[in-house]
Formats: sequence, structure tokens, C-alpha cells
Amino acid sequence: MYLLFDIPLLPAGILTAIATFIILGLERYGFRPLEAVITAFVGVIAAAYLIETVIARPDWGAIGHALVVPRFQGTESVLLAAGILGATVMPHVIFLHSALTQGRIVTRDPVQLKRLYRFELLDILIAMGAAGLINMAMLIMAASTFYAQGLTEIGTIEEAHRTLAPLLGSASSWIFAVSLLASGLSSATVGRWRASDHGRFLRRHIPPWIRRLVTMIPSLIVIAMGLDPTWTLVLSQVVLSFGLPFAVVPLVIFTARRDLMGVW
Repeated sequence: MYLLFDIPLLPAGILTAIATFIILGLERYGFRPLEAVITAFVGVIAAAYLIETVIARPDWGAIGHALVVPRFQGTESVLLAAGILGATVMPHVIFLHSALTQGRIVTRDPVQLKRLYRFELLDILIAMGAAGLINMAMLIMAASTFYAQGLTEIGTIEEAHRTLAPLLGSASSWIFAVSLLASGLSSATVGRWRASDHGRFLRRHIPPWIRRLVTMIPSLIVIAMGLDPTWTLVLSQVVLSFGLPFAVVPLVIFTARRDLMGVW
């Protein structure tokens, strides 16, 4: 909102919070409308980066080589890689996906369960594959646009937005801002959606709007304090990657127990 409409960051953050509450209001009609909105957001992000990657005309030979022989470029790239991992496989989304799966189709029929299980695997494969491809498109677009021009010090989202226009044309900076808006709204919605489910673990009822509001406050404080939002975002994603084992390891341990899982 700040890049597209020149709205200052704090009011833009508050507007994002309001928009997130409105989107989450769709949950009263079931999870399907909410899933459709999130899917639409992801579609916008994917289309935006696909267009920008095509406009940037990257070196596909170098990309193919890097896929086979990956390497880090200094210590900062290790930090960014950890951030990408945390942003793609978010620990709280693992729990959200599990919670959504339970209420999707309730059946005890072994044949139906096996069919449902296959669909769940396909669901995860498509979701993680799409997320991985979007991240690849982001990196390819940045490398082929900025790095190829010798611009190795693009430190903020604002700089990236300003620099895209002279390099790829004014439409590219607009597409970039739209993709950021879609990703911000989808990420905020998923994070708040997950917060709505924590009452099951706490075994006490806390009104959903309070849980959602509490999870929004830290990001608004960061903006109000004037901290660098880009660097804060990267660090928060690195923290998410370190949180992954705490979500995944218990999941593997529990699903490996026959007394809990039975034939599954």
C-alpha cells in the first residue's frame, strides 16, 4: 500500500490489519471461501513474478547449472537461504494444514481414507512446489535485473521498487508492488487464521478477534518504532526456519507410533 498508493507505513499496516479481519470474516461461510481467497493471492504472486522473470530475460543456462551445482555467495546468502526456508515452510502453517485436514472430510472407511491420503500428498506437493517456484522466480528476477547491472547493494524493498522502473519499465515496478500487496495480505491472513486454532492447545476459550489482534501487534510496533521493515522481515523468517524442527520432529515422532496411528 505504501509503494502503490504512497500511504505511510503505519496507516498502511493498520489498513492491512483491517483488510485481514475482513478476509477472515469469510470463515463463517466455511473454510472453502477463505482457501479460495488465499489461492487467488498466491496466483497473483505467481503471475507477477512469472511476468517479471520473462521481462528480465535471465540466463537460463546459468540457472540450470545453479540448480545442479548450488553454492553460497558469502555469509549473507546463507542467512537469506535460511530466511527463504522459514518463509516457505512456516512452522505454524504445518499445524494449520493439519487442523484444516481434520475437518475437511470425516470418514472411517479405509478405502476413502486411503483416497483422502493420496489427495493430501498431492495437495502438499502442489503447495510446496508452487511456493518453491515462486521463491526461485523472485531470486532469478532479482539476479537478472539488479546483479546483472552491477547493482549488488539493493538493501530495501523501496530501493528494489524504485530501481525496477528504469531497468524494466514502469509496469514492472507496479507489478512488483501488487505482488507484495498480495503476499502481505495472504501471509497476514494465514498467520491470523493459525492463531484462531491455538485455543485447542491451551484448552481455554479466548475470543478469536483477541487472538488475531495480539498476533498483529508486534508488526505494527516494528513499523511504529521506525525499524527497517525489510531487514526485520528477513530476520523474522530466519527465526521461523529455526522453529521448524520444533514443529516437524514431534510430528514425525507421533506419526511413526503405531499405537497412535494404527494402520496409518
